Amino acid sequence: MTIRKVNLHEKFGQFNDYWNPRIVGEINDAHIKLVKIKGEFTWHHHEREDELFLVVKGRLRMHLRDADVLLEESEFIIIPKGTEHCPASVGGEAHVLLMEPAGTLNTGNLVNERTVAQPERI
Repeated sequence: MTIRKVNLHEKFGQFNDYWNPRIVGEINDAHIKLVKIKGEFTWHHHEREDELFLVVKGRLRMHLRDADVLLEESEFIIIPKGTEHCPASVGGEAHVLLMEPAGTLNTGNLVNERTVAQPERI
């Protein structure tokens, strides 16, 4: 394994589409992914995977069945496995770092037009 530093702003500058996570690193059996989001995603859950969402730029509202959590830049939330959630940007585009077990589908228990089965590595 090659040791390298990663500049998040440079990596985010390599793509412009939304809801299409890119793998930028690995730690143990987890992937570190970057995704640009705009608008609202799909309600879903992950049977076996916890997920970390860290807001790098913009604002994220995590809709949960019993509450909403607003995240500002430099804040993160961990969504436990089995928890239904629906991420949404607030006020335009948001840049989010995800950490989740390798192989985690972005749409969790659903397979639809937003599912990214094999995320690109950048």
